[in-house]
Amino acid sequence: MLFKLAWRNLWRNRRRTFITMGSVLLAASIAIFMRSIQEGTYENMIRNMVQFHTGYIQVHQKGFWDEQTLDHSFEDNPLIHKAVADEQHISAMVPRVETFALASSGPVSKFSMVVGMDPEEESKLTGLENKMVKGSYLTKDSRGILVAEGLAKKLNLDVGDDLILLGQGYHAATAYGLYPIEGIVHYGSPDLNTRLIFMTISEAQVYTRADNRLTAFALNLSNPQRMDQVVKNLQTKIDTSEYEVMDWVDMAPELSQFVESDRAGGILVMGILYMIIAFGMFGTVLMMVAERQYEFGVLVAIGMKRSRLAFIMLIETVTMSILGVLAGAFISLPFVIYFHYFPIQFGEEFAKAYEEFGIEAVIPTMIDPGIFVNQAFVILIFALIVSIYPMWKIWRMEPIQAMRG
Repeated sequence: MLFKLAWRNLWRNRRRTFITMGSVLLAASIAIFMRSIQEGTYENMIRNMVQFHTGYIQVHQKGFWDEQTLDHSFEDNPLIHKAVADEQHISAMVPRVETFALASSGPVSKFSMVVGMDPEEESKLTGLENKMVKGSYLTKDSRGILVAEGLAKKLNLDVGDDLILLGQGYHAATAYGLYPIEGIVHYGSPDLNTRLIFMTISEAQVYTRADNRLTAFALNLSNPQRMDQVVKNLQTKIDTSEYEVMDWVDMAPELSQFVESDRAGGILVMGILYMIIAFGMFGTVLMMVAERQYEFGVLVAIGMKRSRLAFIMLIETVTMSILGVLAGAFISLPFVIYFHYFPIQFGEEFAKAYEEFGIEAVIPTMIDPGIFVNQAFVILIFALIVSIYPMWKIWRMEPIQAMRG
């Protein structure tokens, strides 16, 4: 009965109800969109770091990350394969041989990173095959290489040209070779796009004189939220005196710190926005209480209990807030979806700043039901807090004085 009465009260004065819902709608839609942009930007940074190259987790020989040389490589170990296979949240295990080389084409040379990989498994982690812009993707038997688009432009190379690689192999052996370019790939990360070269693992092991040796296993996760648990599980199954199990937070602490500090700033901005939301809701509730003084006085005078009247006011405030939040979510959803698939592009100055982190210079939104639910929950809490005022006024109200205005 009280809920029915509260619902009817809302639509007795539609103008007042729509003003209250409108303030909540505007605030909720702005809060959802801002939060979606913020989390989408973080997700893009992490994805650039993880899916472009490193993986969420890496297993490598102890000391390799501090000094990334082939002298810290290891022989392929079946025990590592078994430990990884036992983890249900690992969706891909990518073996790699990584080294650095001087890539040369005629008079032009460029310091580059050579990645020996399994073409099929690598594509599962980084989507390398989908990054092809010219030529053909490698097969397990390929003797050629893939070159990042930016590096190819610097060296003035194209598909079918030959590239000379000169570097240091295993145990200080000289690594050198002449390789035909089978394809060109484009990386969103400007840093990686100007220095990556890919070849098959078998070819990389021949090039570096490191038979049956790897520098790392890069692991992808089906559920990134389980990353910490997967790392702990692997550390109990793999000999940590010989191998290291590192997640992307350990491999890129500067990115992790940047995300955390920026998130703290974002929370401060959201806090200010929430304060605006709260004052907007409070202003409409003040107006509502002032307009209904006479009504409240009459209801109390004819015998309605103050507790029931206060509860009706609580229902009205919460209902208007819920309706406003739902409308705000409905309005913001198309924008969130659009900018998720067609992200905002950075200007040149901001793009250069992001290049220092090797991050693609775009601002996508994040499609996550949790963002919508969290905003609804926060605004509902504000609605409950704001509803204290009309309930307090009802408890202190003198019916005769209220009816006199």
